[in-house]
Amino acid sequence: MKRQAQTKLDRWISSRRRKPLVLRGARQVGKSTLVRQFCDERNLTLNEINLERHLDLDEVFSTLDMDMIKAELEGILGRPLGTPKSILFLDEIQSTPSAIQALRYFLEDTPEIPVIAAGSLLEFALSKHTFSMPVGRIEYHHLSPMTFREFLDAIDPALCAYLDDLVADSNLPTSAHKRLAARQRQYLCVGGLPEAVLTFAETGSMEEVKRVHRSILNTYEDDFSKYATQDRLSLLQRVFRLIPRFVSQKVKYVNYSREARSRDVKAAIDMLAKAGVSCPVFASRASGVPLHAEVNERSFKLLFLDVGLMNHACGVDWLALSRMDEIRLINEGSVAEQFVGQHLAYVDGGDEPPRPVYWLCEGRGGSAEVDYVVSRGPDIFPVEVKAGTSGKLRSLHQFANKKDLRCAIRFDLNPRSRQRISHPVPSRHGTETVEMDLINLPLYAASELGPILDQLRDYTID
Repeated sequence: MKRQAQTKLDRWISSRRRKPLVLRGARQVGKSTLVRQFCDERNLTLNEINLERHLDLDEVFSTLDMDMIKAELEGILGRPLGTPKSILFLDEIQSTPSAIQALRYFLEDTPEIPVIAAGSLLEFALSKHTFSMPVGRIEYHHLSPMTFREFLDAIDPALCAYLDDLVADSNLPTSAHKRLAARQRQYLCVGGLPEAVLTFAETGSMEEVKRVHRSILNTYEDDFSKYATQDRLSLLQRVFRLIPRFVSQKVKYVNYSREARSRDVKAAIDMLAKAGVSCPVFASRASGVPLHAEVNERSFKLLFLDVGLMNHACGVDWLALSRMDEIRLINEGSVAEQFVGQHLAYVDGGDEPPRPVYWLCEGRGGSAEVDYVVSRGPDIFPVEVKAGTSGKLRSLHQFANKKDLRCAIRFDLNPRSRQRISHPVPSRHGTETVEMDLINLPLYAASELGPILDQLRDYTID
């Protein structure tokens, strides 16, 4: 299955100033498979070492003696490093933290050896490190679950051309829109974890996909003992199982446990975010870029790693999703918000860590909330998610008026359209009229929002 991250690897390996590349992301998002597939398609020799199976190497890496390190690695591989058209892949690098520090010396002493490292629980090793980090001598790529485009490429590749037309603002045939919407409905159940997508591509069976989801969720829970103390395992498990039910809702610690202290619930949420199985969406004032510079860390929502896992954890199966009409889907708005959110978290393609934000304005007269706010260059775009084909946009109007924005995005079930809207909003002086361009996008366009925003910025919005 093709991953868009392969383009990143192409640029990396051909760079004249190539640094060791560290792939970050949750377990099961396909980091190891990405590297193996990249080497296979480009006829590169893969020198892969799973450091979880060689814990004694931590002492070797801690010497920072590259001659000794190379000798040990070559002894494991049974062949020399640095041969032409080869890559050294250090998988599960968090198991031997000293290897992270040693990456700088691969760059300085053996730059001819392309090095990729990956780790599923890498964030914990980085947060607890006692060594000098190789700042400026390594680069990161954050790998997400497969996007809807990648899902299409594996399931129904002919439809990808219509996504290209969508980016180009071409009118799609009604039949293509319906087919894309139907595949997007399937994605809500299958999700973007590679094993689930591959299973669906090979079998077409949602029951087989369900077994994969069950296994992956169990794998995540098995990992808890690797980064949580025994007395916190029960709370961590409870929070993990409840996050899918509260996606799109502002976090209230009491919803996760009435007995545990708020700080303990917060610690559990933080751990799951480090493990990559959940992602906080912080409220931001969104007055300028970077958006995450103005966040309120006490006010946030949570996304789950993947919409397919989320629906499985909530007991929403394919029979329920396939029969859900637009009215009922509106009531299941958290599903649509999760779907869009997991794409927006990586709207920059993985070059930056996922830091989605939303806008929240609370006051005596009520509150206003915009589901997400994204930036492209210096420009800011509010994003609303409507699960059905209609919905009020009161909060969007207020945000646009407060920030003097002239373009907004709405995701729903309708085909792409652009309309000029003028709407009265309350103000200190009575009523003001906000005017802006509203770009309506179908939900399946979430994976294409980056290039769509680039296209919008090419236009002058009067």
